[in-house]
Amino acid sequence: MLIFAAVLAIFVYGMIAAMLGTILPELSDRFRLTPSQNGTIAFAQALGLMIASVGVGPLLDNNGDKIGLILGLSLIAAALFALPRSRGFGGIVSLLFLLGVGGGIVVTGANALVSGVSTEHRATALNLLNLFFGLGGLVTPFISANLFKKNWMRLCSTVALLAVVTLTIQAVTKMPAPAGTSGFVLAGSGSVFGRPLLYLLGFFLFLYVSCEVGVWNWLPRHLIAQGIPESRALNILSLGFALGLLLGRLAVSPILLRVSAVEVTLASSIAIVITTFLMLRTAHPGVAAALVFLAGLSMAPVFPTTLAITGTAFPQMTGTAIGFVITCGWAGLAVSSRIIGGIAGGDPLRLKKALLLIPAFAVVMVGLNLAIWPALR
Repeated sequence: MLIFAAVLAIFVYGMIAAMLGTILPELSDRFRLTPSQNGTIAFAQALGLMIASVGVGPLLDNNGDKIGLILGLSLIAAALFALPRSRGFGGIVSLLFLLGVGGGIVVTGANALVSGVSTEHRATALNLLNLFFGLGGLVTPFISANLFKKNWMRLCSTVALLAVVTLTIQAVTKMPAPAGTSGFVLAGSGSVFGRPLLYLLGFFLFLYVSCEVGVWNWLPRHLIAQGIPESRALNILSLGFALGLLLGRLAVSPILLRVSAVEVTLASSIAIVITTFLMLRTAHPGVAAALVFLAGLSMAPVFPTTLAITGTAFPQMTGTAIGFVITCGWAGLAVSSRIIGGIAGGDPLRLKKALLLIPAFAVVMVGLNLAIWPALR
């Protein structure tokens, strides 16, 4: 039940991670939003993720993962039930911020929970857990395009109901006692925040999340601007990118039993540079789908494997360390979305140029990985 509860929570997070990119075309048409406003909406979600992730670590360490998962899922359900009733840009921004807060709490709580109970094979366990993030990301655009016929209001209500069911399961599942003491002791935080490795890992995840969320949030609009129909664009996101993430995490799990985590993240970073650059160079639907799938495969191991490295390097106050690194990742979401939206301006055709930020960030990831390697030794 413990693993089942964590899997359901990360599955819901995967669904909401793909939510914005899935519903953004319909939201933009209904409320006449510009790419710049789209960037602001994505920034609001990122800000919520950042605030939640940096704040929830001490809560998890001192009060347990259960309270965090219940709180996060409650906020997700509330935001999604209210989103179809929003009246304009301001309301959407506020609700995406709330959705980000809930998502940040859930993803930190679920990863901290599995990291704590799977110490011997942490990287493999976290990749298998986050496989269900990929599955959630696949389901959202797929059911939107093929089941709900792009009815984004029904999609929001369906995911909100799933969040309520998942919340109920968290409430009845017995979880480990808190790992921390009766309070968040600042003296103990020096063993976490005093190590340069924490900041190297945080910057690395900052760059990675910039790349991944850039694809989630902007790929459908980019493909539509290249003349690909909206339903086909959503299926490319679902059956291409999300499926690549899912299968990649499944494939890499046994590899991590033999190969070090940092070697895996280095190889992935190099592959991200190549696949995302080529992905942005084609307007052919079939070629685009294949390259997007390969990009998903390349990105698949990075997020959970980085968290595994963090959990191994920081066995004490693990929730705080993981929360900080994840927060850095959400900062990447905020920065990349603002830059991409700013470069694109009011012209969707300029998205191709703006999205070159993704392979550029991946190049920096390669260099940063080489700096992390000796720090781990």
